[in-house]
Amino acid sequence: MNPIGLTALVPFAPPVTTPADFSEETWWLSLIKAVFIVVFLIVSVIMALWVERRGLGRMQTRPGPNVAGPFGLFQAFADAGKLLFKEDIWTDRAEKFIYFIAPATSAFAAFMVLAVIPMGPNVSMFGHWTPLQLTDMPVAVLYILAIASVGLYGVVLGGWSTRSTLPLLGSVRSAAQIISYELSMGLSLVSVFLVAGSMSTSEIVASQHPVWWAFALLPAFIVYIISMVGEVNRLPFDLPEAEGELVAGHMTEYSSMKFGWYYLSEYINMFNVSAVATTVFFGGWHAPFGLGYVPFIDFNGGWWGMLWFTLKMWMFFFFMVWTRGTLLRFRYDQFMALGWKVLIPVSLGWLVIVAILQGVRMWVTDSFLVISGGIVAVVLVLMIIMWMADTPEKEPEETSAEPFDAFAGGYPVPPLPGQQLPPSPRAGREPVGATSTSTTTTNVEEADNE
Repeated sequence: MNPIGLTALVPFAPPVTTPADFSEETWWLSLIKAVFIVVFLIVSVIMALWVERRGLGRMQTRPGPNVAGPFGLFQAFADAGKLLFKEDIWTDRAEKFIYFIAPATSAFAAFMVLAVIPMGPNVSMFGHWTPLQLTDMPVAVLYILAIASVGLYGVVLGGWSTRSTLPLLGSVRSAAQIISYELSMGLSLVSVFLVAGSMSTSEIVASQHPVWWAFALLPAFIVYIISMVGEVNRLPFDLPEAEGELVAGHMTEYSSMKFGWYYLSEYINMFNVSAVATTVFFGGWHAPFGLGYVPFIDFNGGWWGMLWFTLKMWMFFFFMVWTRGTLLRFRYDQFMALGWKVLIPVSLGWLVIVAILQGVRMWVTDSFLVISGGIVAVVLVLMIIMWMADTPEKEPEETSAEPFDAFAGGYPVPPLPGQQLPPSPRAGREPVGATSTSTTTTNVEEADNE
């Protein structure tokens, strides 16, 4: 056992590639891990609020929070206190029980995902050899997808129970969005199941040696990254909470800590999808390339895994912050078209290719990296060809034989394609008053004829 990762007697330590071993697990060790996960997520959310505000402030050339405490570090505590003491209100027509239980459902589901995420290898803890993971199961990734679906119930029921229009529209949007992007996310994970040979999170981490699946299965990784941003309703995919049209979506009629539970669950879900991306595609708790083979120090052993896992998870979190400060919100039809017409077909096509590749590997002797690299190149070429073929050709503009009158119906209307507005009097191309005079004369003549 090597709890601190020092290998003084072994100058060259290979990476740890064995799954988690729970043979010495006890009930009180599981309780300690469960409490740690809750505290870890709450502290991470507090830090995430500060990192996001300061990061967005620097991206948008403004200071961000800088008054509450040094560097604004206590701003999250001030916001939490405000939510705790804020007046708790609700609508008269609300379904009270569902209205109260919906935020708790979302928060409860958010806290449960990290239970099957391995944060490190087996370590010595209070005299017991135990992995840095609460639990594992043969279908751990399916458990994560199921819990994410349970969290959707909190959003949908919260919007419906208020008996208000905007929250209902936000909850319906969220249901359509999460269901659509869970399909592409699940399909992207299936290719990892095929090559890793398991749906256990610890075995998937152990299988990522010597190459992480983010590089060997690049199309699946790209689909997952896009899908995870849509899954947590972040810009540019925050359609259920679009301020300009739905105010705050399903949270519009919530206040005080019920709003705080939704807010907390949203940021915890950001860490959840980041943790899944780290576990399934980015080597999990394994050390970055090169550090796994440093003499005299085993960076893949002991408590080092917790450090690498946390850094990778925060990297994906900051990526979502970066996209929020960079990209604009999609239209809803564009967003759904991206999921159903691009991400899902690409995921299905890549899944078929990986399945064929796994079958071909039984009869070939070439390296998996060479084959997968060639397949990736072929897929990229096919995607470019499909994108170019799907680009609509610009139709020639039809010229209108009759002059366009914007006021023909009694109120101004924009011109149709091919129609042209008359020259503006302000441009100097027509004397001011000429159009109005001719129009007035025409109207007087029509009145005399009648």
